[in-house]
Amino acid sequence: MTRQEVTGKLWMSAAKGAVLPMATLMLVLFMIVPVPAIMLDIGFITNIMISLAVLMVALNAAKPLDFSSFPTVLLFATLLRLALNVASTRVVLVDGHEGADAAGHVIEAFGHFLIGGDYVVGLFVFAILMIINLVVITKGAGRVSEVSARFTLDALPGKQMAIDADLNAGLLTPEEAKARRQEVATEADFYGSMDGASKFVKGDAVAGVLILVINILGGIILGVVSHGLSLSQAAQTYIILAIGDALVAQVPALLLSIAAASIVTRVSSEHDLSGQIASQFGAGKAWVPVAAILGILGLLPGMPHFIVLPAAGLAGFIAWKLRQSAKDAATAAAAPAPEEPANPANIEWGDVSDGAVLGLEIGYGLIAMVDERKGAPLMGRITGIRRQLSRELGFVVPLVRVKDNLALEPNCYRITIGGVIVGEDEIWPDDLLALDSGALDGVVDGRAAKDPTFGLDAVWITPDKRSEAVVAGYTVVDPATVVATHLNQLIAMNASEMFGLDEARKLLDALKEASPQLVDGLTPAMLSLAQIAAISRALLAEGVPLKDFRRLCEAMIDAWKPDLSHEQLVEAVRQRIGSLIIQTLVPVKMPLPVITLDGDLEGLLAQAMRVAGDAKHPIEPALANRIVDTVVQAARPIMGEARNFAIVTSPLARRALARLFKPHLPETPVLSFLEIPDGKPVEVVAVVGGEKPQPRHDPIPAQIPNGQISGGSRERIG
Repeated sequence: MTRQEVTGKLWMSAAKGAVLPMATLMLVLFMIVPVPAIMLDIGFITNIMISLAVLMVALNAAKPLDFSSFPTVLLFATLLRLALNVASTRVVLVDGHEGADAAGHVIEAFGHFLIGGDYVVGLFVFAILMIINLVVITKGAGRVSEVSARFTLDALPGKQMAIDADLNAGLLTPEEAKARRQEVATEADFYGSMDGASKFVKGDAVAGVLILVINILGGIILGVVSHGLSLSQAAQTYIILAIGDALVAQVPALLLSIAAASIVTRVSSEHDLSGQIASQFGAGKAWVPVAAILGILGLLPGMPHFIVLPAAGLAGFIAWKLRQSAKDAATAAAAPAPEEPANPANIEWGDVSDGAVLGLEIGYGLIAMVDERKGAPLMGRITGIRRQLSRELGFVVPLVRVKDNLALEPNCYRITIGGVIVGEDEIWPDDLLALDSGALDGVVDGRAAKDPTFGLDAVWITPDKRSEAVVAGYTVVDPATVVATHLNQLIAMNASEMFGLDEARKLLDALKEASPQLVDGLTPAMLSLAQIAAISRALLAEGVPLKDFRRLCEAMIDAWKPDLSHEQLVEAVRQRIGSLIIQTLVPVKMPLPVITLDGDLEGLLAQAMRVAGDAKHPIEPALANRIVDTVVQAARPIMGEARNFAIVTSPLARRALARLFKPHLPETPVLSFLEIPDGKPVEVVAVVGGEKPQPRHDPIPAQIPNGQISGGSRERIG
């Protein structure tokens, strides 16, 4: 934005802010300073224009609060009319003897054209307008305003408590509750203000009567005494001017009274007043009796048949048209809705889940990546990830709720699962990420970074350097792929956090259609829904998918015993689905690379398990650290080859070691010997352990010297 545009906007804002103070000053000047007749004409036309605009806004409001400024607008419109009355009274009394146009052409037009120049007729017309305005409209609107204000204020505490209850129940967010409270407070202020504003209209009507009397009496006295007019001439001249002045003020007053009455008598609706009335008069059965009664009246002797019978015909046509429209609407509603084209972003159930489980928060600099007007490249990737992971994990991955977060840096993003932040990083939406593949033939200049998914060294480069980076041996990916890959990894690693009772019930319901006896035999006879969900979560937490849920349920039935704890039942299930676990690691005909523990170390761990019982961390910390360091060191060569492998141990120690290695080797499964199917070839890539140490005679195993834990040699066993 240029400096001139900023300056122009500042001037425009200042001008808008000065309009109301200047208008108020003009009202005061109209009351104090004599003004020419042409200014009176402009003021009267402006008054009529404002009154018409207020009436139209009031009629088009769907609810009273849509015109919440009405009480203030009514105040200033009333002040404008009274200021014009004061100014016109001055002109009428000073210059009225000069003729009918002495106070301007607007007063002259109202004094001659509307009442035919007969001041007696003018008096009666003015009296009727005053009765309509003061007795009928203003009095009724004032009464409605009083009742509405009373009931609104009485209901205020109950509405506030209802908002607090909805907020505590989680039905409203804090922002929505704040908006609701503001709306309730505004409603109370509005009806309270309308109760007082109705007094403006009533006082204005009374002031109009007094000003008329003053203009008539004062004009006659001044005309006779000061200007030498006869009594009849003075009465003819000044009464017509006074009547014209009163009428030109009372017409806008009547319009504002109608606007006030329509506002306070409104009931909140999605339609404006015209639409609300039309919808409620749109029943054909209401118009049939109207047509019949008018038809009967038109046939009576002495009635104006040429007027009544056409009106009856019109009412009958309206009734027929409305009934026909109702039939067409019913037919359209009964017709089957056209099938919408399949949306590739929709995933059926099971492609439906809680959208708040998975969240992606982005800074405002990344909004273009999810903007549909710009192709939303990231949203398409997220849909593909959900679809692929749903097939791999065996249950529907929840929707990912993407939203902007102004608390983040512009180019940062944050991934949450169940409200917990599991990953965050910074990307550059207009650049590309060049990953160091480990065999580079050159270096590309750019912004140094780390790949958020694999932790590889990387460089953010501009798009024009893509070819140079590819030639140098970099792997180049776009920002949407960076975020999508990171999200894919975190979802796979935290799949158990997204699986609950609802997902377990969905899987059981789907299985029951094909194998009802299997499901009936499993639950609730053996295991409850909560136990099945807990076992499934435990399997997902260690990377075991639920794709073959039938096989898992059969394993639960085979493994179930009344005296087994949850952990023991999970281990028993794992031993029965070993082939499912192995097939996620290597193809059927390939050997499984494994790292095993030395027999002496196995014995020490088994002793620790028996002594510690159900302790969560039964291995002595220093020993645990050395085991982890040695296994990680032994695993580096095979990890460098990008090969899958497993750590194999005894069934007794498997659960403790799986928990131990989880933070350090999150994608490496820990298996027991009993989980490897018979006949599966195994390649032992390392044996961790050494000479058997002397254990202590306490629940915590003795420490093993550093030199007694080492990597073993490779060997192949069948």
